[in-house]
Amino acid sequence: MAKYIITVKPGSSQEKIVESTSGELIVYLRAKPHDGEANTALIKLLSKHFDIPKTSINITRGQKSRVKTIEF
Repeated sequence: MAKYIITVKPGSSQEKIVESTSGELIVYLRAKPHDGEANTALIKLLSKHFDIPKTSINITRGQKSRVKTIEF
């Protein structure tokens, strides 16, 4: 099981994943943080990036925060 600390930047003009110098992932999403839309978009983007099923990605901390802990 892999664990990542992710900073989410919702409402961006493009969707991309960038690794910071501290090893943290910064994810830019087009979706707005409204009604869980950004969390859904985050899981979809991570699924594509790491080539794993969406059901194996779990947000363990930060459901309503920009800083999240994700487990695969």
